[in-house]
Amino acid sequence: MAEIFQMFHSWLSFLPKITYMNIVEIAIIAFLIYEILLWIKNTRAWTLLKGLVFILVFAILTYLFRLDTIMWILEKTALVATTALVIIFQPELRRALEQLGSKNLVSLIFPFDDTKQNSNFTEKTVSELVRASFEMAKVKTGALMVIERSGSLKDIERTGIEVDGLVTSQLLINIFEHNTPLHDGAVVIRGNRVAAATCYLPLSDNGSINKALGTRHRAAVGISEVTDSLTIIVSEETGRVSLAEHGDLRRIDDAESLNRELRGLLVQEESGSRFKLWKGRQKDEKKTDK
Repeated sequence: MAEIFQMFHSWLSFLPKITYMNIVEIAIIAFLIYEILLWIKNTRAWTLLKGLVFILVFAILTYLFRLDTIMWILEKTALVATTALVIIFQPELRRALEQLGSKNLVSLIFPFDDTKQNSNFTEKTVSELVRASFEMAKVKTGALMVIERSGSLKDIERTGIEVDGLVTSQLLINIFEHNTPLHDGAVVIRGNRVAAATCYLPLSDNGSINKALGTRHRAAVGISEVTDSLTIIVSEETGRVSLAEHGDLRRIDDAESLNRELRGLLVQEESGSRFKLWKGRQKDEKKTDK
């Protein structure tokens, strides 16, 4: 048995020494590779990856069989092909950078950060949104309501007209009423307030979206691809209510389902505000000490 352990020890001695920093680096690289593969799978780059695997296998075969002419052609066209791929997939690369830039790194590192503006999303706001959505669905009034979460929607807000009104079903129904000045475009909801109306949203170029869906649904998916927002859509043609989140579009059958989905935002707000309450309590204690 001692000889076996000695043999294993001699084998392991040839391996480089692994430190804690090496383990951290391996974890970071594994996470980055996973995120890149996940991004590739959800875009047209998935087809590109399959094509690149085919070319790689072809290049390996040409090297093994010493097909020098083909190898020379592949070497000369590699740089041009890389530049062409960057140009062709520029929208996907831009979207990936937008998603990275929209993440609130401060709140991820310091969850007790109290600069968040969307901390007043209440049950009353949920009820008003649900009521407005299905009241407009009954009369087939098209609507697009983007709810801000951790990622800021200031850039989207600047494309519209400032409203800064309390979220009520009456206000939302009046905004999206036909032939009114604010009915065209989306509204941005921050906390309990309608921040802006007639906002323009980026259109998604996802080919898997049903062709029967119009620009309103494609815009909802587009904003959900580049931010972590939650978007409520009311179809003007069918009166159906849908929800867009993380590039996914799903139909909402009834008011209870929408209520349940929006209440998930309340849970997130409560969990995110625990540190704020603790921080506020510390400030109060300091005041009493004085």
